[in-house]
Amino acid sequence: MTAFYNGKVAVLLGRGDGTFGPAVYYSVGGNETANAIFVVDLRGIGTLDLVVTNSLNHEIEVLLGNGDGTFGVPAPFNTVANPFYIAAGDFTNNGHPGVVALTYGTSKCDCLVVLPGNGDGTLGSPIFTYGVGGTTALVAGRFTASANLDVAVSLETGLNIYLGQGNGTFQLGNSYPISSAPGAITAASFRKNNILDLALTLPFGGGIAIYLGNGDGTFTEGEIVPGGFADPVIAGDINGDGYPDLLALTGYPNTYLTTYLGNGDGTFQAGISYPLSGGPSNIGVGDFNGDHKQDVAVADYSGNAMVTMLNTGTVSLSPTTPLTFKKQAVGTTSAPQTVTLTNTGKTELKISSMKSTGQFGMSSTCGASVATGANCTISVTFSPKTQGAKSGTVTINDSASSKPQVIELSGTGT
Repeated sequence: MTAFYNGKVAVLLGRGDGTFGPAVYYSVGGNETANAIFVVDLRGIGTLDLVVTNSLNHEIEVLLGNGDGTFGVPAPFNTVANPFYIAAGDFTNNGHPGVVALTYGTSKCDCLVVLPGNGDGTLGSPIFTYGVGGTTALVAGRFTASANLDVAVSLETGLNIYLGQGNGTFQLGNSYPISSAPGAITAASFRKNNILDLALTLPFGGGIAIYLGNGDGTFTEGEIVPGGFADPVIAGDINGDGYPDLLALTGYPNTYLTTYLGNGDGTFQAGISYPLSGGPSNIGVGDFNGDHKQDVAVADYSGNAMVTMLNTGTVSLSPTTPLTFKKQAVGTTSAPQTVTLTNTGKTELKISSMKSTGQFGMSSTCGASVATGANCTISVTFSPKTQGAKSGTVTINDSASSKPQVIELSGTGT
């Protein structure tokens, strides 16, 4: 998992149980200039590299992966503009992934900039497509039957499709005006017909606009999925039915992770929201505990933290965020904090074990089983034995998954 802020990239290595090790930091760019990151295998060797924007120096910086979770010294590549949003792909049809960047705020250009990949982890000279305008986000994909990669761009006035020419430049295709300023954008085949569709957030318009691809670079406007202040949005199959679902951060001033299950026809079910604390700013999906279910990671901007939300399939934990205890005197025990476990499945949930680790205690009303639709309470206390920051977990082994559910715990002894 990667995160960035204040001129640094943080890499957190997964432990395989849904938790992550401590962050390792890599300095990139200047202060607060690294504002976008992409993970891609630039060399085609099965090792992931990091691509980061440096808007202060008008550069894209590449950190080559060493294959062991560490990365090399950033190598800068000039864009002659202010890159602020990026995607990766082979935009010049040379067989190697490169980078496309949106730019802004410069007399040089408001443009799309492609830096072709050389196949060795370096990037070539920038190739420009001018006159793109005031943009907010982009996503790359093949929107036609051509081998060329295209780009969909959200602008202040709507959605523009730029058709790739196979040489690093793009030709403006169809434009779709929108009355409410759009935000983030994602692409997936919502109908599983091998044609890419688009989902575009309308943060102030109360929803997520769906555009169904026609396979020729044009799109048909679909439904607007309700979701107040939705931004950003990503796609992932979180219920394992083979159809892409949508996940978005919604709400203001309180923020939620809201999931929208796809029906497989380009429409989506009503959102299910999970409350979040702190300052959630971005989301990602991946199987963080090896149970073949898509989990969620949320970047907490104000808390300088990364929160994982494990997909149990049939178990809901509330709150979904880690339990953080106030400072507690050594040798004393805190007041309990509680988590509600609900069986949302269609069969009885069987619990084989539940235990806490670290300097934390736990009790529960769950017993050996929880009936369908029923819930129980897990109570956790903090009893520091020594001073300093402490961490621990509550681990639940049950019939919902081959892997345990994990509740992360933290506190400080004084």
